[in-house]
Amino acid sequence: MRLETRARSGILRTFWNAAKAYFAHDDPLVATANLVALVVLWNQPFYPLYVYWSVGTDIAPTFYTFLSTPFFLAVPAVGRANGRAGRALLPIAGIGNTVLSAEVFGVASGVEMFLLPCVLLGFVLFRPGERIIAIAIAAVGMLAFAVLHGRYGAPVHLYSAEEYAGFLKMNALSAGTLTAFIGLLVMNLINPPAKR
Repeated sequence: MRLETRARSGILRTFWNAAKAYFAHDDPLVATANLVALVVLWNQPFYPLYVYWSVGTDIAPTFYTFLSTPFFLAVPAVGRANGRAGRALLPIAGIGNTVLSAEVFGVASGVEMFLLPCVLLGFVLFRPGERIIAIAIAAVGMLAFAVLHGRYGAPVHLYSAEEYAGFLKMNALSAGTLTAFIGLLVMNLINPPAKR
């Protein structure tokens, strides 16, 4: 039994070290993008549970959101090959996931609020000399809302007014938390913690 526990512990340690190495990067902006991608990836498997607890028992439409998982997972690999492309992939994947989710759940779910952290990422992940990329990504996020809001058609599953109220509350809290988290990361980029 003790040998089996040690083996599991060794496997977990190996996995953890591989994950740390995969998401690490010397460029602080790429490392920030990788960390946000990791947080999104960590939360994605729990999204059906969040919907179950906050909205109702019909969670089947939430599985559409897993279509974006490979893109978030690719952020560190792309960032290793080309830092600028990796940083751009994160907000673009987020915008794509938000648009897909709005199509699946409907705008009454409030899922379009996730465009806000995507636009914020578009601005904060790029240096002053890369301003055109930042503006382009932010414009895509804002246009996604301006052009598509109210034009998605019928959602995959129509929820009740009470369920949509739960969806709205859950998505407002989630998008707000993600935006605050990005803000904390940016504070560290602007004013790194003092070394002791």
